[in-house]
Formats: sequence, structure tokens, C-alpha cells
Amino acid sequence: MKPTGVLFFPAFDWAISPTHPEREERLLYTRDQIFEEGIMDMPEIREYHPRLATVKEISRVHFCVPDVKSRVTQAHLVSAGSALVMADAFMRGEVKNAFAITRPPGHHAMTVSHGNRGFCDINNEAVMVEYLRRTYGIKRLAIVDTDVHHGDGTQEIFWHDPDVLFISFHQDGRTLYPGSGFAEELGGPLAYGTTINIPMAPGTTDTGIHYILDNLVLPILEEFKPEVIINSAGQDNHYSDPLARMSFTAQGYAILNQKLRPDIAVLEGGYSVETALPYINMAIIMAMAGIDFSNLREPDYNPERFKESRGNMDTIKALIEKQLANFRGREAVVEGFRKKERAFETTSRNIFYDTDGLHETQRVDFRICPNCCGFRTIASSATQRNGQHYTVFCISLPGACCGVCSEEAYHVYEDMKDREGYNYIYLQDRIKDEFRILDDKTGQETVL
Repeated sequence: MKPTGVLFFPAFDWAISPTHPEREERLLYTRDQIFEEGIMDMPEIREYHPRLATVKEISRVHFCVPDVKSRVTQAHLVSAGSALVMADAFMRGEVKNAFAITRPPGHHAMTVSHGNRGFCDINNEAVMVEYLRRTYGIKRLAIVDTDVHHGDGTQEIFWHDPDVLFISFHQDGRTLYPGSGFAEELGGPLAYGTTINIPMAPGTTDTGIHYILDNLVLPILEEFKPEVIINSAGQDNHYSDPLARMSFTAQGYAILNQKLRPDIAVLEGGYSVETALPYINMAIIMAMAGIDFSNLREPDYNPERFKESRGNMDTIKALIEKQLANFRGREAVVEGFRKKERAFETTSRNIFYDTDGLHETQRVDFRICPNCCGFRTIASSATQRNGQHYTVFCISLPGACCGVCSEEAYHVYEDMKDREGYNYIYLQDRIKDEFRILDDKTGQETVL
């Protein structure tokens, strides 16, 4: 049997602030538990070491304003690079699956990045998805986000991508940051039904979450048939987490992982530093490696505390029925959008960066193509933490776009060169694997 790949990068030199939940010692107790228990010395485990993600690897996903080097810290590059190391280990057949236990997290980071929101600057899983596509020719992927907070950044990045299935189950956005992730959020016009959200009531237990997994997540994955399954392994659904109000256990996480069988897991949130994270990380490693975890329990675990209410189970069952229907009816909805006369869908939104206290305004124009997945432009404006105000224009051209969309995207880029009012104009071309930055002030164009 092949081993499970494990990479541990605690980023002990990076924190949002000395007292912030996302600080240096967040994985300190996990490190102690893993090494004291000798997990890393077992034949079922192969340890890997991190690397820095490159500017180009980040730019396949993000428009970092003004650029990657000034926007992203070395710790973020190592965290993203660690996910890529795990991707390589899995794709080369060195391991049967892989777990990147890293920080900083990333699933709240969106396509445009002006700062830190939800403790995230860049999206590690999204960077890994585009790396897998470019390096190994992978096309169809699934991301299952098990963090207690809705993975709004990952959802936004793949909102228009029909070949990435994004499933997130999380505490109801009416009760928790970021206030999104409702059942009606199902994806863009040409990717409808490949975004599936399962908002859960506070206090949902192992029973409710495993029911969702067995009756919604696993059937959808079986029908979608992804080439790679990625788990955004947030651990803050745990009953002791200080930032949320769910009732999941370490055993629950192990069983979830055993059933989900992700190819690659990447750590996201989880802030019960002493009382939960060491046990949850151990549980996930043991489940992925096929090591018996039946005796793994938190010291204060009491099964009498975790009884799922009949009312909540009825709500969960109704939501599952609704989301299965949305997923299975997605193709007809997409075809309906393709037949409409309009060429573009336009949306506007305001985005709050809670960590940095920033407000961003965006206008998104998405081309509805009759032949491919379309492309989008994003006009974005924000005053960053240093007081610098940026207004930028971004063009994102997916790798699956047709020749007509590609030609039109470049026409838009050339037209924007003559427009005033933008500090930078960006073109992200995943077909050519090329990223362009035009500095309006100097007229200098940089090509990566």
C-alpha cells in the first residue's frame, strides 16, 4: 500500500496579531501531538517539505493589487506552495493521498485581492486547482469545503467554471461570517448547479453532518466523476471552537474523511488550539492513512451532549432533496442561458475585508458564450490598508475558452489601454498560461 503524504508548515513567524486567533501558536499543539505520538515515523506516512509558490502560479488565479510581490507575504507563498508539493506527490503516484497541514488559510480569498479577509490573502486550493490543470492536464475537479465558515472565496473563483464542482457545508450564514453560502447560490449562468451549499443550523452534530455526506455529497461526487477530489479541511465545526457554534467531534472528522476519501486535503480554519486541533489533525491523518482511530477521543468528550434534534434532521432532509434536484437539473438550466439573446451578464457587489477593514466595489461582466464557458471582466476599486487607493480592470480568460472568446478578451484588453481612470489593467490568459500587467501611470507592460 502507498503511504499518505503529510506536509506540516505551521508558519511560526507569521500572525495577523499577537492575540488574533490566526497566530503563530495555532498549530503548536498539533505539532507536539503529531511528533510525540510518532505518527510521522510510521510506515503509513511519508513526510514532505514545503516550497514557495511562484508569482506566476499565484497569478493564474488572483489579481493581486498592485502585484503579487507587494501583496503576498512569504508565509502565504509557502502555504500555497505546500499544497502544490502535495499535488505533485499525489499525481506522481508517490502517495495514495495527501494532507497539507499548513497556515495561513485561504478559502475566503477571492479572484481580486486587495488585502486580508477572513484571515485569507490568497486561495491555496484554487492555486492548486490551476496548477493541476496546467501541469498534469487535469480538467474535472471537486472541492469539498468542510470549514464551519462558507468558502465564499473559492465559490467566487469557480462561480463560472462548470468543470469545478464546489460543495460547502457550513454553519448557516445568517448566524456566522461571511454571511453567505445559501442554498440559492448555485453558480453562474454557464456553471449552474456546480456550486452546492448546505447551510446548517448551529449545534448540528456528527449525525447531521454524516447524513449530509452520505445522502448528498457522495451521490453528487459519484455523478460528477471528478478526476481529483480536494478537501478544504476546516476544523472549526468542532464543538469547542471559539468562533462558531457547531457540535462536530474528532471522531466525526475522521469518519467524514474516511467516507469522503479526498485525494488531497488542505487545512483551512480551526481555532480551538489546545483542546481540538491536535485531535482533529491526528484523526484526519489516521483516517487518510488507514490507521485505526477508534480510540481517539477528546479528553472532555461526552456522547450524551451530541443528540441531533428531529426538527433539524427534517430540515437537513428537505435541503438535501432540494440540492439534489438543483444539481441533477443543471444542464437544462445552462442550455436555457445559452439560448438567451444577451451576450453579457453584469453584476455589481461590495466586498468587505474584515481583517484589514477594507471596502471593495466591483462590477463583473461575464460573457455568455454559446460554445464555451465564457470569460469575465472585473472592474475593482478599494483603498488599501496603507491608504493607497487603487482602481483596476481585470480580464480573466479560462483555459477552456473558445477562439471567439479569446479574441474578444484581447480586444477588450487593447481597448482598455486607451481608457483613463484605472491604475492597472490585468489580463489573465490561462490558454497561453500568460499574465499581463499594464501600469497606466508609466505605460509599462509586464508579461509573466
